[in-house]
Amino acid sequence: MITHPSRHCTVELQALPSRIGQVRRIVSAQLRYWHMDLLIDRAVLGVTELLTNVHLHARPDKTCTVEIELLLDRLTVSVRDHDARLPVVDDAEPLATCGRGLAMVAAMSESWGARPDGESGKVVWFTLPTAVTAAPVTAPSVSARPPRRLVEEVPAAAFAEVEHTVDLGTRQPAPARSAVVG
Repeated sequence: MITHPSRHCTVELQALPSRIGQVRRIVSAQLRYWHMDLLIDRAVLGVTELLTNVHLHARPDKTCTVEIELLLDRLTVSVRDHDARLPVVDDAEPLATCGRGLAMVAAMSESWGARPDGESGKVVWFTLPTAVTAAPVTAPSVSARPPRRLVEEVPAAAFAEVEHTVDLGTRQPAPARSAVVG
């Protein structure tokens, strides 16, 4: 079920790999609709990590609800599931293939957390600021640019003259040309 009042979107699903991709597309589309395109990559990364955790760890089932809410100064993404165990951030071994999801969510978000939801569930959430401050765009220094050359400075010998006449009345094979100099 999908509901979306003007600044709120809720999706209920089974946290299965095929459904996680669908939720990523829904989150992307909703943020485009809200004109929050700059938040799409981080929101999609975060929701993917939270849903993957539900898929890998939640018991007794993989049913969950994803909620995104746009407030004046922040976007909140939350995932509610039916497993009361709160997540733990572990230090993953350098060669480990898993165990870094919540650390990534913490690194790319403004804030994140988990809270019990009733007696048999929890909500894991993160926020992103809506006022993205971009670094001012500055022109590269003059010394960093390659020197400019005027067209007149290009030696005439660099251009090979090609003369080819075509008789439009007969079919002729195209002349062979090479990009290799020499």
